[in-house]
Amino acid sequence: MDKLRVTEAAEQEYTDSLRWYAERSTRVAERFEAEFEKALETIAAHPGRYPLCDNRHRFFLLKRYPFQIIYRKAVEDRWLVVAVAHTRRRPGYWRKR
Repeated sequence: MDKLRVTEAAEQEYTDSLRWYAERSTRVAERFEAEFEKALETIAAHPGRYPLCDNRHRFFLLKRYPFQIIYRKAVEDRWLVVAVAHTRRRPGYWRKR
């Protein structure tokens, strides 16, 4: 996944969310982790395929969990995940990253 890099802030959001699910159910946490990893693979394979949420960021909506992966083009064929955003909390908080 050299084409796709996850920022420290996005990694922390993912880790916090995974921990939250793990405290409630190991099985649900494992499913969240698997869906997140699959999403990253899918984005890396076809980064331009997903819709824009502003003039430079795209988003990928997870199917079973209320999260979207926000990413943007960094340089040439490299992409940067800037947020793992809960869909019902603070819309657009990540825009200044």
